[in-house]
Amino acid sequence: MKKLYKFSLLAFFVFLGFFEVRMTIAQTEPTQPDSTAIDHPEKVVINNIFIVGNEKTRKNIILREIDLKTGVTYDWDELMSIIQADQEKIYNLQLFNSVEITPLLTDNEQIELLVSVTERWYIIPNIIFNLADRNIAEWWTNQNRDFSRVNYGARLVHNNVGGRNEKLKVGAQFGFVKAFEVMYSIPYLDRNQNHGISGQFTYFTQKTIPVKSAFNKQVFYTNENEEVLRKNSSAYFRYSYRASFYNFHFVTFGYNNTIINPDVFVQNPDYFLHESTKLNYFVLGYTFRHDRRNNIQYATEGELLSIGLTKFGLFAADDIDDTEITLNANKYFQIGDKFNFVSGLSISSFFEKRQPFTLVRGIGYNPYFIRGYELNVVEGQQTLVHKNSFRFKFIDVGYDIGKYVPLEEFSYLPLKMYLGFNFDHGFVNDRNNLPDNARLTNKYLFGYGPGLDIVTLYDMVFRFEYSFNNQGEQAFFVNFRAPF
Repeated sequence: MKKLYKFSLLAFFVFLGFFEVRMTIAQTEPTQPDSTAIDHPEKVVINNIFIVGNEKTRKNIILREIDLKTGVTYDWDELMSIIQADQEKIYNLQLFNSVEITPLLTDNEQIELLVSVTERWYIIPNIIFNLADRNIAEWWTNQNRDFSRVNYGARLVHNNVGGRNEKLKVGAQFGFVKAFEVMYSIPYLDRNQNHGISGQFTYFTQKTIPVKSAFNKQVFYTNENEEVLRKNSSAYFRYSYRASFYNFHFVTFGYNNTIINPDVFVQNPDYFLHESTKLNYFVLGYTFRHDRRNNIQYATEGELLSIGLTKFGLFAADDIDDTEITLNANKYFQIGDKFNFVSGLSISSFFEKRQPFTLVRGIGYNPYFIRGYELNVVEGQQTLVHKNSFRFKFIDVGYDIGKYVPLEEFSYLPLKMYLGFNFDHGFVNDRNNLPDNARLTNKYLFGYGPGLDIVTLYDMVFRFEYSFNNQGEQAFFVNFRAPF
């Protein structure tokens, strides 16, 4: 019988793969400890910290997220605040269904800390079945619901290979874009758990590719013989340093090789900015990230700051020499129990006036989007987008389904629903002033409208939005990820 349940759960994960949603096994969020529930002294000392429920995850991975120390005296209110923060950090490891830290009074001003976790299902096989386009609206309207523009395949993800939060991903994809990928990451190499590494290799081919944009829409091309028009190989190595609980530093070194069919140059002579059909370059990037969100999949409180500097082309033989600066800053405000407000700023800027088409940025390319302009691409060298959402949580329920699914990893079904109002605005600076895209480039753009967000099992997000823009256009849009 248990094998039957496991098979059913495996089928469920395969079904989830159709949506290509990044899944976080986090069924119950940490809640604020109730400091009034019991009588307590004003100050306490922690004698021991006990961890239960971690059948595979190593104890030191959990202790890395705990700021509380044994032998230290804490004011009770300070203790409750730190417990809440520590619960959120452990929860955001994306290794557990639930996290609860409980102080147990053993004597006058003496406590033991009990950290109770429920582990997630770490091995996730899923079927790839997604659209090759930027979003559903692009496929539905601009591409006339063409089912040939579908990717399919399989992927295996292991999120805790050796119990140290290592991640392994292997996937093969066919259909509109044929691809192979392998990724492995180790978050901590040293005893102090500060240094980590990861590596990734990706290869893909395409018979239909976007070769340019016109009238702020992508222009796709397939030659008469339906030959492969683009082959791309890339390999990246990343070093990470976690300076404190919330601050991370990343250094990425990589190589990219792109080969295109000569027919592409007929459609766009400036596709690579040089006459060769090959684009080869090394890349070196640095990113600083400060992440203090209460839930990294759908945050309602905290902040996120990411600043990056990337150099494309490191050596004389490289086919590109450019530098990009990026910034993403999101602030999440919790207003009482039901309301929250989110504001996010995204900026990207290249140093050079022109880039190969494979490095084009702008509104319409993640994360630079303005609601109401999902059908458009607005390309240029500098992009600035400011997104805002005011949300009201009107449903927050959970169901114990353990009698139907007798596995602890899947015994709780949460459901949260938010009504929201969105207002996004931004600007793209195109130094080349391309006339084909002059309608939206170098102009102030904004979009607004109501939306409904649904957050459910494995923190999956479903967004339904009706948006207007300042071009007088309006439409209904569906998305499967949080906008911030």
